[in-house]
Amino acid sequence: MGFLDKVRKIDEYMWEIPDDAQEGMRVPGIVFADREILEKADGDNALQQVANVACLPGIVKASLAMPDIHWGYGFPIGGVAATLAEDGVISPGGVGYDISCGVRLVLTSLSWEEAKEKLPELLDMLNASVPKGLGTKGRLHLERSEMERLMAKGAPELVARGIGWEEDLEAMEELGRYPGADPSKVSERAFARGKDQVGTLGSGNHFLEIQVVEETRPPADELGLSEGQLVVMVHSGSRGLGHQICTDYIEIMGASLKKYGYSLPDRQLVCAPVESREGRDYLAAMACAANFAMCNREAITHWIRECFERTFRSGARNLGMHVLYDISHNLAKIEEHVVDGKRLTLMVHRKGATRAFPGTRPEVPERYSGTGQPVIIPGDMGSHSYVLVGTQEALEKSFGSTCHGAGRTMSRKAAKKQVRGEELKRRLERMGILVRAAQLSGLAEEAPEAYKDVRAVVEICEGAGISRRVARMRPVAVMKG
Repeated sequence: MGFLDKVRKIDEYMWEIPDDAQEGMRVPGIVFADREILEKADGDNALQQVANVACLPGIVKASLAMPDIHWGYGFPIGGVAATLAEDGVISPGGVGYDISCGVRLVLTSLSWEEAKEKLPELLDMLNASVPKGLGTKGRLHLERSEMERLMAKGAPELVARGIGWEEDLEAMEELGRYPGADPSKVSERAFARGKDQVGTLGSGNHFLEIQVVEETRPPADELGLSEGQLVVMVHSGSRGLGHQICTDYIEIMGASLKKYGYSLPDRQLVCAPVESREGRDYLAAMACAANFAMCNREAITHWIRECFERTFRSGARNLGMHVLYDISHNLAKIEEHVVDGKRLTLMVHRKGATRAFPGTRPEVPERYSGTGQPVIIPGDMGSHSYVLVGTQEALEKSFGSTCHGAGRTMSRKAAKKQVRGEELKRRLERMGILVRAAQLSGLAEEAPEAYKDVRAVVEICEGAGISRRVARMRPVAVMKG
């Protein structure tokens, strides 16, 4: 606590924690926020975590935090840090337990007026077709060798099995296949936890939401977005597989800290040199979880298309069900960035933060070279979600990163004490939002009052220049695990 008196205001949207605010800081901390968000971040110890991350070996420029910042394991949620690929470290806490948790937006050619009468039927069908909830098994039952191939080859392997469309891969990070995956670096426990979970939504803040586009700005037309359009948002990750991989490598790296002589302000920041055996093994296992997560969202998309086809008596292609983009907000990636005039190869950790590149970057699909990379920002139940695009300014200020959502202000336990699931369901339905949930207690954990105002978060990111608003969507139906 108590970092507020050390923070210096840079401008309306940026605040600095000087590098002398805490012993061991190698770089300053930079927080994109307004005063209210900054105070809340200090209150839950997240500013302390920003300063702690600034102590990582090999960190460059600054320890960054997006406006959806809140306390997390080691790194704050909303944290971004780049370390030198040669002389820096990789930290599992800078990726998180739900490796490659991410969001995709599926477009349709349907208007709200065309679809609203069939919405209850559609939601019931989705509820029956997309497995959800803690520990849920999916509709795909994979042999060990098949699971290894999915981990190694990612979404292209799933598409080759007839699940998903070839063109979906063009709208996914890394074309649906994260490089360097090696299933031999994944533990038997992780295999067991991930078994049969491809194509499952999971629990917690994961959801499937049907939305209506309410407001657009250029270049919405180029992205295929228009007012009144029905779209589907999916938020899910690597399930038990990713959680176990994180658990395993936190233990492995914790045991190796003494060997590398690292002194850290928080043991939750356990790390290893990027080029060490522990670092390389973690990255190979993390890539497996990233590929698993992309396969997971691709399979869910397949079930969604089937449900739309049955409900609207038309093919998914006729219904315009193309993927706008699929992007993770829990990953570490090797990227090149210019820092102090020098082009450096960096390990960029994003935990609860989304890559937001301009169209000039080679990582961005050619179809978005003129618009910038799409950024999908979910709100909480009952609030709007957004489509943003990346900017050149984001490269200069935040290693091409922006927010990932609203960001919690209340723990799940506290939310369950304040909100009853049954009452929340009735409240949402009075707002015109249909709800299906695996457990009403889980619904209460994700109540809107447990989150920041996503509109304010997005406005700060836009004000700071690290992303630009293109569309706003309101929810009309939500399915939770």
